[in-house]
Amino acid sequence: MTSARKKAAETMALTDVVIEVLDARLPEASSNPMIRELRLARQRPCLKLLNKADLADPEATRAWLDFYNAQPGVKAVAISCKKPGDATRVPALCKTLAPHRNDGVKPLRMLIMGIPNVGKSTLMNALLRRRVAAVGDEPAVTKSQLSQDLGPTMSITDTPGLMWPKIDHDDDGYMLAASHAIGRNAVIDSEVAAFLATLLLQRYPTLLDQRYGFSTAGMDGIGVVEAVARKRGCITRTRHGSELDLEKGAMMLLTDYRGGKLGRISLETPASRAAMLAASLAPTVQY
Repeated sequence: MTSARKKAAETMALTDVVIEVLDARLPEASSNPMIRELRLARQRPCLKLLNKADLADPEATRAWLDFYNAQPGVKAVAISCKKPGDATRVPALCKTLAPHRNDGVKPLRMLIMGIPNVGKSTLMNALLRRRVAAVGDEPAVTKSQLSQDLGPTMSITDTPGLMWPKIDHDDDGYMLAASHAIGRNAVIDSEVAAFLATLLLQRYPTLLDQRYGFSTAGMDGIGVVEAVARKRGCITRTRHGSELDLEKGAMMLLTDYRGGKLGRISLETPASRAAMLAASLAPTVQY
């Protein structure tokens, strides 16, 4: 990761516009603070792409677009990189952020950045209209930088996913794990699923009811995972009989969320983000 950061900093020195790909369901949690530091140090404008917008709550996405578009040097749009028509908008948007490259003398140089598994390589392939970057539903598929020309006046570079060394807020870690930006070997699926279920109970309880066919009234996050396991027949045999397979039930819930089978869900909004940050700064009362 240190090597990737150094290489990204070197490439940014030769870049006109940074394209930061975010997960529309958790834009700030999926925004690497190192990317912001690098681009501000070089005073580079940023096009923030809220990818996977087709999986996110439209109302929350509108709030995030307003939030980002109020920031200097930033343009934010919601897209789905799997829709070729969405990707074709990107070069023109970058041109508006770098008007000094509209003279045709020097090419517009764009740099795609973001954390693992947010859709950077999918964007690269869509822009080039051919498969040049490896794509997979796992973090850290891209291993090295890849540069290509987009005609005679534009070039674009894809970078490996950059994750920062320490995630400051537990909720961010759980949201990233739920959305598969962190590999399974680093988390406990049942804990991540219980966190996700707790959040869904607060904001989207009817989506849980509709998907699994049971009432979530009176349940907590762990109770939802247990109910999913029971409803879907996740049973494991033991020496003493049988018991619920909570890990399997957890993976069913996580897979349904990741694939959009629960409906259009956002794990954070600008308001919930502000509340979380305020709570983290509140002094601890000791008795």
